[in-house]
Amino acid sequence: MSATRETSPKGTRKNDPEGLKQRIFESALTEFSEAGLKGARLERIAEQAETTKRMVVYHFKNKQSLYIAVLEYAYAHIRQDEIALNLATVEPKAAMQRLVEASFTYHAAHPAFIRLVSMENMQRGQYARQSEKLKLLNTSALHTLEEILLRGKRQMLFDSQVNARDLHRVISSLCFHYAANQYTFDTLFEGNRSAEEKLAYYRQMTVEVVMRYLKCD
Repeated sequence: MSATRETSPKGTRKNDPEGLKQRIFESALTEFSEAGLKGARLERIAEQAETTKRMVVYHFKNKQSLYIAVLEYAYAHIRQDEIALNLATVEPKAAMQRLVEASFTYHAAHPAFIRLVSMENMQRGQYARQSEKLKLLNTSALHTLEEILLRGKRQMLFDSQVNARDLHRVISSLCFHYAANQYTFDTLFEGNRSAEEKLAYYRQMTVEVVMRYLKCD
């Protein structure tokens, strides 16, 4: 049998390497976000991806290489979500508001991404540093902000001193905190609001904080 032909645990043959990789990425994202790099098992990843450990190793060599590939996959996904907003022709204030809302919603809707990034920070970013692709992938986040900022500054809507890197940190901090700290924050400080009410409230609060940081009237 060819090494590039997938054999599922049930014995059915498929010749869809890209589809297989997608399933492995999704399965591995769940596994790494729950168990971390040390606790993750290739056998569990393979089972959830409906393939074999042999095929996972064939495509990604080892667990560490797969983990780095999953980091790249996870960041590529959020960056693609931002690009898909097509904000280049949207008025600067509205574009910024849409970007912040979308970022907040994305973080809240992708807990596996939040856990994966949190775990990588607990590992002091040692695996993220091994990927040149990660830096290239994430330049689009700053480019998107820079484009909106430039248009807004030309119209004297945004503070000319604000830069894309600092603004990205402000947005990311608020979005990430809501998603990563929701359990402890809810236990300590929240009342009986529904999940939908909290999401809408803190998303709007994040938009308002960002717009005030930009010194919009």
